[in-house]
Amino acid sequence: MSNLEQTKAAILSLPSNEFEQLKKWLFDLDYERWDEQLEQDIAEGKLEALAQEAIAEFEAGHCREI
Repeated sequence: MSNLEQTKAAILSLPSNEFEQLKKWLFDLDYERWDEQLEQDIAEGKLEALAQEAIAEFEAGHCREI
């Protein structure tokens, strides 16, 4: 049995309160990793082209209130 299969089996056996704690921890971890990746992408300039495109669209008046 793989680690993933063992982990899934262990999760299925958790009582509801522990499952909720695990779920919250996983969501928090996922958001933290996403934030770290976003910060890294910004630092490496990977989003610069998108930012410039958005600024150009705004300056050209192609924006609307939402």
